[in-house]
Amino acid sequence: MRWVLYPVGALFALIILGLATLTAMALFAWPNLPALDTLTDYRPRVPLRVYTADGHLLGEFGEERRDVVRIAEVPSVLKHAILAAEDERFYEHPGIDLMGLVRAALANLSSGGRSQGASTITMQVARNFFLTREKTYNRKLYEILLALKIEQNLSKDQILELYINQIYLGQRAYGFAVAARAYYGKRLDELTLPEAAMLAGLPKAPSAFNPVVNPARAAVRQQYVLRRMLETGLIDPSQYEHALTFATPKQGQRDSTAVRRQQDLFVAGGEHVAEMARQIAVEQFGEQAYELGIRIVTTVTRKDQEAAYAALRKGVLDYDRRHGYRGPEAFVDLAANETSAERFDELLGDTADHGDLLAALVLKASPKEVTVYRRGREFRIEGKGLRFAAPMLADKAPQSRRIRRGAIVRLRDTGKGDWELAQLPEVQAALVSLDPHSGAVRALVGGFDFDRTKFNHVTQALRQPGSSFKPFIFSAALERHFGPGDVLADEPLYYPAGVTGSQDWEPKNYDGKYAGPMTLREALTRSKNMVSIRLLERITPEYARDYITRFGFDAARHPPYLTMALGAGTATPWEMAAGYAVFANGGYRVEPYVVKEIYDNEGRLIARIDPPVAGRSAPRVIDARNAWLMDSMMRDTVQHGTATRARSLKRGDLAGKTGTTNDYVDAWFCGYHPELVAVTWVGHSQPRNLGRGETGGAAALPIWIDYMGSALEGVPEVQRPRPDGLLLVDNGLHSGQDYHYAEYAPPEPAPAPGWLEQLFAGDKPRQILHAPMEAPEEAIPALPPAAAAHPLPRPAQAPAPVEERAPVPIRR
Repeated sequence: MRWVLYPVGALFALIILGLATLTAMALFAWPNLPALDTLTDYRPRVPLRVYTADGHLLGEFGEERRDVVRIAEVPSVLKHAILAAEDERFYEHPGIDLMGLVRAALANLSSGGRSQGASTITMQVARNFFLTREKTYNRKLYEILLALKIEQNLSKDQILELYINQIYLGQRAYGFAVAARAYYGKRLDELTLPEAAMLAGLPKAPSAFNPVVNPARAAVRQQYVLRRMLETGLIDPSQYEHALTFATPKQGQRDSTAVRRQQDLFVAGGEHVAEMARQIAVEQFGEQAYELGIRIVTTVTRKDQEAAYAALRKGVLDYDRRHGYRGPEAFVDLAANETSAERFDELLGDTADHGDLLAALVLKASPKEVTVYRRGREFRIEGKGLRFAAPMLADKAPQSRRIRRGAIVRLRDTGKGDWELAQLPEVQAALVSLDPHSGAVRALVGGFDFDRTKFNHVTQALRQPGSSFKPFIFSAALERHFGPGDVLADEPLYYPAGVTGSQDWEPKNYDGKYAGPMTLREALTRSKNMVSIRLLERITPEYARDYITRFGFDAARHPPYLTMALGAGTATPWEMAAGYAVFANGGYRVEPYVVKEIYDNEGRLIARIDPPVAGRSAPRVIDARNAWLMDSMMRDTVQHGTATRARSLKRGDLAGKTGTTNDYVDAWFCGYHPELVAVTWVGHSQPRNLGRGETGGAAALPIWIDYMGSALEGVPEVQRPRPDGLLLVDNGLHSGQDYHYAEYAPPEPAPAPGWLEQLFAGDKPRQILHAPMEAPEEAIPALPPAAAAHPLPRPAQAPAPVEERAPVPIRR
């Protein structure tokens, strides 16, 4: 029997030797284990997040998307799912599960590899914080030792809390709180049992098992977790069967769910606001802003921001439809017999979606029906869905622009249960709205699609404002002894090259017609260029250029020439909104701002904006009477002039001015309610013609109307009280009465018309119902300063200074 005892003894000796070796290695390694300060003083990298004023997420910036939650905030259904999937004996073992280690060792011996690691949750915490993911016995030993050390220093709940916050779960989501938002658009306490099982199954292989990248494998893992929960008694059979019924959805459901999830997760169209806030954070905190968990609260509201985004996209798409279908975006090589969905997905792989304009691949095309492929589904489009693209389906369509098999096109849900062919617009647009009393921005959309271009047309696009700049010239005139009832001639003007110093200049009205003498009120209402030029000539361009700085404009970008009367300088929509706010709030200058407060990761307020407020701390820059008169004149523009489309809002408290520049390059509408200013602009990023008839009233005003209709819903009409110091006098035509500064002489009667005035007096209606839109018709050469006919003394009042504002640190 001795020969039997020898192998047993040898095996026993090897075991003793192995244990002794492991003990020696452990004793040698233990003093060299890293300190646990990283765990005991847990400070994870939390991204910079930007929110609306009412608490909705606009954007987040950082390599790791993470929300830190306390263990008490984690619902039991998620805890149970995690324990069932990863470590069912977590609350029983000392950091290592000996039964699990033996099971893994036997499995590895039988397979000849290291496929199983038997890592407990504590061991995973050790690996995630201190070690790599390489599968070696040396790393496993350190993992075990660290797990034992962690268990000696932290409670089980503290360890589980670290695991829940630190683990990577795919889609740039670190921790279960962010994963719940990323995959389901929910908070942890809103998760259902199948959703919790799905998330609990992700740590094993977050890239392979997540429901976005691989729904089929994610469903298998989800079912495994549910089965383990049943086997461990954490759920009963009825809960298990019910959960399986609502497990991972099918492809069609996933597409629509993903869209809704993204809509719920972020405020639609808030990317430009988030980017502005990001830049401010980096200026103040450097690159650490991306990992300190800073929360920035902006001034925009979700309702206003999403209304602005929807209005702008609708306006741009309407413009685009007016100018026809240009053809497919691209063509790919698609064999006639190719039917592989994987191949179709590959061909579409480089074409991103943009909002509701979805990329699709044409499989079949005829004038009556088009079949397209997108993400595993085929769509048939016919009837009204082909109407927009019909010219490029005809037999006579150019081959390079014809819709055919292999074409990349855009698909859009009509909202009525069917689809239509669409296209990405080439034109851009911008919208900004703000509170005229404080300058707080309520909504800002800097372009049609942030993913296509990051350029912010609200703050960066310097464009000619056209006739939308005229109110500032008329306001200047009110300070030079003019009033709304004063009369100037709407008659042709001609400046020879000897006067301009450049070339002959013969400006025109948009319609080429002239109405003879008219009041300044009527001239602004009908946007008469000739009157505006004559008015600027009287008050002098130098005075006007100095005056407009009261509204925040840079004088250097508005040369002191007569072309200033037609808006030939440059301004951004941001500047135009600030300028119109002065009229809206009664004469005070406020500075637009978008960041309201900044908080640290602990929720402490660390910086905030304390803006000057109209009527309290903001400087007065124009007379209250001036603001009231300009407001009444621009209300007439809405009720009787070039902005009559805005009457569709059925309000009497709206004011504003259209603007269209030379050759229809830029279209504007700048307008306001006493509580809200909004500016809309439409044009190309690289200036070019928008098309005949695309004036401010046709292209920009509809966007403004759609936005204001939503923003002013439920807001009562406001009638501004008339300030003291105004007298009601006969206008210069004796056709009615108008208000005038009390210290000014009444308007002089218009001179008797001569033969030239009679010749051009054929279009002079006294009842203005449907006036034409405005736009200069030809290039406007620069003019030298023109001398005023009767120079008037410059008023002593100078604009009060306004300081630039940044978030002010909170001192404690």
